[in-house]
Amino acid sequence: MYIGAHISIARGFAKAVQSAHGIGANTMQFFTRNPRGAKAKTLDESDVKAYLQLIEKLEFGPVVAHSPYTINLASPDEDAWGFAIETTVDDLHRLGRLKAPYLCIHPGSHVGSGMEVGIRRISEALNQVFNKANKVNNNTMILLETMAGTGTEIGSTFEELQAIMEHCDYEERLGICFDTCHAFCAGYDLKNHLEYVLKHFDKVIGINKLKAFHLNDSLKPMGSKRDRHASLGEGEIGLNMFKRLVRIDSLKDMPFILETPGGMEVYPREINMLRNGVINNSEQ
Repeated sequence: MYIGAHISIARGFAKAVQSAHGIGANTMQFFTRNPRGAKAKTLDESDVKAYLQLIEKLEFGPVVAHSPYTINLASPDEDAWGFAIETTVDDLHRLGRLKAPYLCIHPGSHVGSGMEVGIRRISEALNQVFNKANKVNNNTMILLETMAGTGTEIGSTFEELQAIMEHCDYEERLGICFDTCHAFCAGYDLKNHLEYVLKHFDKVIGINKLKAFHLNDSLKPMGSKRDRHASLGEGEIGLNMFKRLVRIDSLKDMPFILETPGGMEVYPREINMLRNGVINNSEQ
């Protein structure tokens, strides 16, 4: 079982792996660049080499990179749209050197242009991204994140995510990162009907497209369309759902990433709770 957390790369990639290992994680997530800006540090080849060696030595599961919040692949504004495309292309270039399997992105917001237009805009942006990046990185998969549906966000329903993939020429390069808080706030009853939600996901998108999870409880109630993370067991979803989720055999090889409040002070306790839940269940 691969359980990790969002880790800072401020001190380098190798240090980030060491930090993740130190809290009991065997996978992790990191921002490709300043999450609320555009700057990315120049890659240090010695750091990249040490990072890759540690990932292999510690037998880490798939690592997830996360794009900055500033990009909007659905933007009707040409400058903003172009910036999102070029930033994503650059991220894929960098992730190729890091041999990162996944880049998680927020699909985008249509900003008033309408859902259908926004979906087409995202798909066309992804076509351009892959066209430009394929020469240097044809391995990293882009994961569309399930969203809460705040404002004009796209991707709060499985149908919207499937539509993006259907209109993209590189559908085989696309997967889904399932954020539990976002999906719950979008109206999916994970707390009481986890198995049904996953079956519905399989029917609409296909469970084979599910590649990673963001494990977050929710401060806000189901269907609220408000994205407010809570620590596991301290929100509206409750700890039991998360313990059930990580025990599902068909999901055992994918990374479960914590993005809960409290960060490094809380992650060890949450990782232990999840691992102990699996162990205790297997002993029953």
